[in-house]
Amino acid sequence: MAAVIQAQNLDLTFQTGDGPVHALKDVSLDIPKGAFVSFIGPSGCGKTTFLRCIAALEHPTGGNLTVNGMTPDEARRARAYGYVFQAAGLYPWRTIGRNIALPLEIMGFSRAEQKERIGRVLDLVDLAGFEKKFPWQLSGGMQQRASIARALAFDADILLMDEPFGALDEIVRDRLNEEVLRLWAATGKTIGFVTHSIPEAVYLSTHIVVMSPRPGRITDVIESPLPTDRPLDIRDTPEFIEIAHRVREGLRSGYEE
Repeated sequence: MAAVIQAQNLDLTFQTGDGPVHALKDVSLDIPKGAFVSFIGPSGCGKTTFLRCIAALEHPTGGNLTVNGMTPDEARRARAYGYVFQAAGLYPWRTIGRNIALPLEIMGFSRAEQKERIGRVLDLVDLAGFEKKFPWQLSGGMQQRASIARALAFDADILLMDEPFGALDEIVRDRLNEEVLRLWAATGKTIGFVTHSIPEAVYLSTHIVVMSPRPGRITDVIESPLPTDRPLDIRDTPEFIEIAHRVREGLRSGYEE
């Protein structure tokens, strides 16, 4: 399957007042179209930095990176991806519907098209009927679903998600994991997902990218053998536990190198 994101020998060094910080080192990775790819590793290993490079929010200092055959800057201008941050980032003075409409307004969609797209993505994230509510009237999990809806509104082929459920309790997180899998199956999008949770990475992903402590390197890429249809209790199966063990070993080996 064709790769929609390709990184070759990617490096990124930040210049700081205390000297250079080598955030990424020799990162090479192909992400196939339609894949669900999770990035997992210790804090500071470059997971989010790599995602931000894809989104042209950071710029590599070495190597090559393409998104849909374009540079990340070109892909950003072509609106090739939606981005979901760790915090929902909803404007409190805008209703949920108007928050979702914001990128559509910026892109010049007509009012009629905005309305149609808002209704469609609210259905996708199970928030139909909440269009006129304000963010403070929704739970944390619902706010994050609204943030996902905003990223889906202009129908980009790629969805980048930077640890979107990290601040939520386990019960809500499980529910949203199920919903993200349902959404991925319904849309066929390519998803890049940053997480610190081994069970979350294994449950969600077709591919799990294990990264080392700084400078961030890829220590393992695991292609999951799990079926596409994944009820939560799949986490109790030997196959799931075996993949989780390999992820844990990859994390451990990153510290030992």
